[in-house]
This record gives sequence, C-alpha cells and structure tokens, in this order.
Amino acid sequence: MGIISENARKILSEIPGHVRVVAAAKARTAGEIREVIEAGVTLIGENYVQEARAVIPEIRERVGWHFIGHIQTNKVKYIVPLFDMIETVDSVPLAQTIDRLAGRHGKIMPVLVEVNSAQEPQKAGLLPEDVLPFIRQIHTLEHIRVQGLMTMGPFLDDPEHLRPYFRATRELFVEVAGATVPRVEMKHLSMGMSDSYRIAIEEGASLVRIGTRIFGTRNQA
Repeated sequence: MGIISENARKILSEIPGHVRVVAAAKARTAGEIREVIEAGVTLIGENYVQEARAVIPEIRERVGWHFIGHIQTNKVKYIVPLFDMIETVDSVPLAQTIDRLAGRHGKIMPVLVEVNSAQEPQKAGLLPEDVLPFIRQIHTLEHIRVQGLMTMGPFLDDPEHLRPYFRATRELFVEVAGATVPRVEMKHLSMGMSDSYRIAIEEGASLVRIGTRIFGTRNQA
C-alpha cells in the first residue's frame, strides 16, 4: 500500500460516517487519483479545467467528480459534461451559463453556492447576506439544482480561528433550508481543507476538501 492510500484510509477511518471526503486532486496524476479511489474515496475534486480534461477520461473507476475551483464563464462548456457537481457558483450569469449548457447536454447539474464567509474583497463567493436573495433569483433555472453551500474561509495561521466562519456558514445553511425555496434542497455543506477539516466537521460540514493531507505536498508526491 502506498503512502497516498495509507493517508486516505486513515482519514476515512477517523471521520464520521455522514461526512464525505472530496480528494482535492490539483496537479495529480491518474495513477495517484486511482490510489485514493482504491482506498475508498468516492469523490474527487478538481480545481482547473485543463487538468481535469486531461485526467478524467483516464479514470475508469466509478467516482463522483466535483469542480472546486474558481470558474471562468468561458470554461463552463468543458466543466458541465465532465463533472457531477459544481461547488463554486457565485453569480447569476455563471448560473445561467451552467443552466444553458447543462440543457444542451441533457443533464441537471447539482451546484453549491460559494459563500465569502470572511467577506474578503479579493475572494470569490457571495457575501452571506446576498446568498438567499441569489438563490431566490436562480431557483427557477431548469437545468441546475442548488443543493447546498461551500466556503473557503480566510487563510489563517491557526485553523481554530476559522471556527466562527464555519459556524456562520452553517447558520446560513440552516436559514436557507428554512426558507423552503422551491426546487432547492439543502443537502451539502462543503467546508474545511487539509488543515481545518476536523474543525469544519465539528461545525457541521458534510463535505470536506482534502488535498495535501492525502497526497502530500506536490514536490513529495
């Protein structure tokens, strides 16, 4: 068993059963991704369209693919046919583009709304107060389905300091669910990465995006 498989198995053994790991496979080879699949990971996340287009066709194993990076609208035409979920929707034009292209491919695309939980001007995502109005704007689109929220949180030296942002995003998740917007089913809360996934789980995450803790740093892989 390789170190990647060992890392993945260890994480899977430690997290609660209701939480799913999205293995963040940025710059990873098909062989490395197969190792995590063989270890039991069932969701793979990709940040970049070009990398995804190169590696996804090589993976024959049945696995779910999540797009977890920032999206340029002109790349949606490649993302829609390849992926099973898009976690980073944060604008009406982007949602409309996904909807139109998903219709062309005869599919309904599950999406998560990205929340800028720390309200950082340089970061993607919607401000928390804009999330529910945004969902009310896009819920009538026929070929997408809002299924939850995603947040990155700020980059901090101590992951414990992310807790308030995760907690606030969980509260927002509950608020949106309570609004019972038609055709919106709040199923997934994607929070936490390699350094913060344990705290995110404590604060209600159901999806955690883990890269380095599974694959190692790229110069070690």
